[in-house]
Amino acid sequence: MKIIYKNIEVETEKDTTVLEVFKETLEEKNNILACMVNHEVKPLNYKLKEGDEVELLDTTTRDGARIYTRGLLFIMAMAFHELYPQIQLTVNYQLSSSMFCEIEQDSITEEMITAIKNKMQEIMDKNLPIRKVEMSKEEASKFIQKENTGIGKMQLENKEKEEVSFYFCEEYFNYFYGVMPITTGYIKLFDIMKYHDGFLIRYPSKKKPNEIKPYQEGKKLLATLEEYDDINRILGISTLEQLNDRIRKGQSKDIILLSEALHEKKIAHIADKIIEDRKKRVILIAGPSSSGKTTFAKRLGIQLRLNGLKPKTISVDNYFVEREETPRDEFGNYNFEALEAVDLKLLNDHLVRLLKGEEIEMPTFDFKDGHKHYLGQKMKLEEDEVLVMEGIHCLNDKLTPKIPKEQKFKIYISALTVLNIDYYNRISTTDTRIIRRTVRDSQFRGYDALKTLSSWYSISAGEEKNIFPFQEDADVMFNTSLVYEINALKEYALPLFEKIEKDSPEYAEAKRLCEFLKYFEPIPIEDIPKNSLIQEFLGHGIFEY
Repeated sequence: MKIIYKNIEVETEKDTTVLEVFKETLEEKNNILACMVNHEVKPLNYKLKEGDEVELLDTTTRDGARIYTRGLLFIMAMAFHELYPQIQLTVNYQLSSSMFCEIEQDSITEEMITAIKNKMQEIMDKNLPIRKVEMSKEEASKFIQKENTGIGKMQLENKEKEEVSFYFCEEYFNYFYGVMPITTGYIKLFDIMKYHDGFLIRYPSKKKPNEIKPYQEGKKLLATLEEYDDINRILGISTLEQLNDRIRKGQSKDIILLSEALHEKKIAHIADKIIEDRKKRVILIAGPSSSGKTTFAKRLGIQLRLNGLKPKTISVDNYFVEREETPRDEFGNYNFEALEAVDLKLLNDHLVRLLKGEEIEMPTFDFKDGHKHYLGQKMKLEEDEVLVMEGIHCLNDKLTPKIPKEQKFKIYISALTVLNIDYYNRISTTDTRIIRRTVRDSQFRGYDALKTLSSWYSISAGEEKNIFPFQEDADVMFNTSLVYEINALKEYALPLFEKIEKDSPEYAEAKRLCEFLKYFEPIPIEDIPKNSLIQEFLGHGIFEY
């Protein structure tokens, strides 16, 4: 039969696997651990069919990196089960090419870390098969009951899931969401280090797949994650299973009100910090795409006014350079996310004049013709007023070099998800933002999910270059995530992803997100307050955008 690889027809025997057909390639490049077949992610033991279009996935690809991390966590969980079967392990959140993990009973010791590391290496060296076993819900229910475990229970409660799957390695089993390496030997590089009361399981980055980078601690980011993790534990909602259970019991209103109260309390606290230092005249807000920056800025403005300080907004988007001066990326496209795309000279001249109490005429940038226009819009900053400016470069001092540091107050915001599907499967912050953006693009911009997903790579590249390196420079961090938000977004997002056809390169990602969303119990949209950050994406809010 014939298959297609790199746009070339390849002849092969019938009923052969990807592993068998590409054996030499896999031996030459030892970081390939899965494949894409007809735009669907498959394990390497997938049996090929006539006309299949195949792409090999290594650890430099998005899906390959996810599979590597998933396999590593499976092996770690297996090692814990063999050495400390009575200890409950939890995978909490991602920190700089690492997962922060804890054990529920006590703090982990260095001796335990050494033992786990050695056991994991032993499991990898044995190159043990990892088998996916699918069961009917009836079979799975009996199996879970027999094993006296909660593993896989979430699948039973998922009304839209017909079968239940487990991954087995020898006698050990667990549930992991997504494709797994076919043996433990595909995971080669890792490290474990004690970190606070838990530990970090460390792995290579996509950019440097053959090394473990030195750990760069983000103290402010960790503190923000820990704060929300602690609050979720107080609410009794650390996993999606617990959240769904509360929603099914009719407690969604309480969850919404408590989540929103937390946001209001944090925003008020940030406003209080700004008021404490009256030298702060320029409030700079930055965060990755779909963080809710616009609504946050409006709600912060309300809190500032309550404290007698009036905010005035200045938009970086109106200070782009003329279109012919706009830098281009490596593909020859206009790079609007580059710092050089901003007219820094004009922006800083206006900021300095405003802080001196002078009046300026604001430009309005027309994205269609690529030019700034002056339409008579004047601005002057009074003594009881502050400037609020949001944009991707706002934490970078190169955006505002003419403004003294003592006059700037920097805020980093992002949807830092701390809710997990279960003890081992975390909910990615990136997935939350993709879902938010897909719904917003559909609601307000007329874009379909295909356009949103296809543009996400360039969006992410811009964030990694222009936002994330500066997040620890912020004076405060604000987590815009809401524990219930994906439950609210599900009814909007799921039909959008389901429309993506199988022949699209984005089909694998769309399918993954569809399966993910099906785990969430929906909640009544009408119960969400009109000033909620999530309304920026749902479109039923009180604020004008």
